[in-house]
Amino acid sequence: AAEVLSLKPDGVFLSNGPGDPAALESIVHEIRTLVGQVPIFGICLGHQLLARALGAQTYKLKFGHHGTNHPVKNLRTGAVEITTQNHGFAVDPESLPDGVVMTHLNLNDGTCEGMECPERKAFAVQYHPENAPGPHDSRYLFQQFLKSIQEGCHA
Repeated sequence: AAEVLSLKPDGVFLSNGPGDPAALESIVHEIRTLVGQVPIFGICLGHQLLARALGAQTYKLKFGHHGTNHPVKNLRTGAVEITTQNHGFAVDPESLPDGVVMTHLNLNDGTCEGMECPERKAFAVQYHPENAPGPHDSRYLFQQFLKSIQEGCHA
């Protein structure tokens, strides 16, 4: 975190990647240090790591989510996005701490697909907004990240 902050980034993007987020506690610790210092946007594993850094828990899915055409509901707008997914773990929505709200719901199995901590300019989604099949369904997430960068953090 110190090295990242020394670069004076406008924001931090936590990308996807394989692995069990519970096995990455050293990374979670570093993310915890970054939260509130710079705007953060996480996807897939980045979503899970950010959730753990904020105090939530993750768990292994029985089958995982893989492939395209997974319907995800944006709980703020009611819109259903068609997403691409590739993960075997999920965030436990019951463990989200105060100040962190679930923003997206998987319509196939009810798992948490997104969350936000508005006070600390941190948000994430479980699916892959950078990928098809709904090529523009998730564009607003990148616009949200850009807006949070433009506003900056006031920790």
